[in-house]
Amino acid sequence: MERMEHEATAVHYPYLRGLLAVPLGVLFILSGLGNMAWGPFAHSWVVIVAGVLAVAAYPVTALYYVKTYGRVVPKRNTSTFIGANVLCVVVAVGGPILIDVLNLPINGFAVSWAATVLVAYAVTIGLRTSHSLIWGTVLLLGLIPVWGDPATTDSSNIGLVILGVAAIATGILDHRVLVRMFDSFEPGDEVSHAAA
Repeated sequence: MERMEHEATAVHYPYLRGLLAVPLGVLFILSGLGNMAWGPFAHSWVVIVAGVLAVAAYPVTALYYVKTYGRVVPKRNTSTFIGANVLCVVVAVGGPILIDVLNLPINGFAVSWAATVLVAYAVTIGLRTSHSLIWGTVLLLGLIPVWGDPATTDSSNIGLVILGVAAIATGILDHRVLVRMFDSFEPGDEVSHAAA
């Protein structure tokens, strides 16, 4: 593998640790189903136990990535990085609230989160086909004006379930990309550092 390919893999590594998105996706799904009191999730203890297991899975998954692939910290402009993260949080949290306040018949969670994820991928590692398909579909579903008043329907909770499924699917596909990138390394290959 060429040195430039090594560096590209190192730059993408922090963003392609997709299995870290699976616990987040599970929490989204649990929140939506728990709020709707759907099936076994009508019992709060089921939601709490499943949520604790999902949260506990995150550090275990992070440790798996460190032990299997090592640790890469891309160089970045700190103020730009912090500003971008604050903006993402404002859109992801404020978007659903604004859509709720304006009483729009679209799904605030689906629209805000999908837009945030698409932009985040576009500015970090570039949009892959899977990102565009999954999150573009979530965005389009959220924009269909059939969701009704969020205060009187389960549209927000359905949006959370959709986000959870999208996060899990994206995470699994990103992980597969990461595995393929690292599988292409030859024994003895090294990457000195990565700039992002």
